[in-house]
Amino acid sequence: MPRELSLAEVFQLGYYWETKILLTAVKLDVFSVLDGRGRTASEAAEKLGADVRALELLLNALVAIRLLSKSGDLYANTPVARTHLVKHGPQYIGHLLLLHDAEWGNWGKLEEAVKTGRSPVTQHVFETDPALGANVLSVLHRIGQQSGPDLAKRLALGQARTMLDLGGGAGTNAIAFCQVYPQLSATVFDLQTTLPLTERTVKDAGLEGRIFLKAGDFNRDSLGGPYDVVLMSDILHYQDLATNAALVKKIYSHLNPGGRLIIKDRFLDASGTSPAWTAAFAVHILVNTEQGACYRTAEAMQWMHDGGYVSVEEIERTAVVQGFRPSVG
Repeated sequence: MPRELSLAEVFQLGYYWETKILLTAVKLDVFSVLDGRGRTASEAAEKLGADVRALELLLNALVAIRLLSKSGDLYANTPVARTHLVKHGPQYIGHLLLLHDAEWGNWGKLEEAVKTGRSPVTQHVFETDPALGANVLSVLHRIGQQSGPDLAKRLALGQARTMLDLGGGAGTNAIAFCQVYPQLSATVFDLQTTLPLTERTVKDAGLEGRIFLKAGDFNRDSLGGPYDVVLMSDILHYQDLATNAALVKKIYSHLNPGGRLIIKDRFLDASGTSPAWTAAFAVHILVNTEQGACYRTAEAMQWMHDGGYVSVEEIERTAVVQGFRPSVG
């Protein structure tokens, strides 16, 4: 049984100060200004066009939370900041943090959303700021390169020849699956605005001959095929229940007999309280999407049953479910 929170921990949960200090530093690009050499607060303020006194308070706080170091009057990046928060670095994750900062105002309307049951937004930030969306997808692609091959191996797709990566973004999973299974070819289906990034990542992986791109709205347009495997990865939580149920049913007609639909998402358990991160993510979805939600695993499995799929099962708890189109005969 989990222990009770202490009063100090309750207070800590209520302190959003450090979060906003980090997000502001990333938005100002403080870490890039300090890259390669230590600077005084005055020198950094001149580079950033900031007030010296106010910036010094911010820099001192970043030292306290161990993102900067201070020697005398000189501030410098710590190793983790140098690796992940300097904009021109190959492992920069600041774009993802900038997304969180762009959503800051929506979180301020959480009380209103809870009272009314309505999201404060009508468009996701990716729609209002496509450049930010593309940069975030690049970061997620780099992160997903580590987990994609393991997922592909666990799914045991040795007999599959064709795959559809629905809403595949940068093509991260399609690339990983094709690298694990030499016999596999894949189609990445996504919005036209996303596919230039996909084209670059596929070309960088040397898989232009095996991964194809298809632009469109997967709720309205034909998906092509038929395919041996369709993967839906992290797209359900952006849509309402009825839209997801209809999409799962639609995919059935784009599968070969015996073909498999795999849904990977951030599912909640039956109680709606676990995993803890997903329970918090569900609140994030409430205030940052117009129609989205986090769904229980059982709901996704029910969409499959209703769509005619067989052998429906949860193959990774609160993470992956699958179902098959029946084989002929």
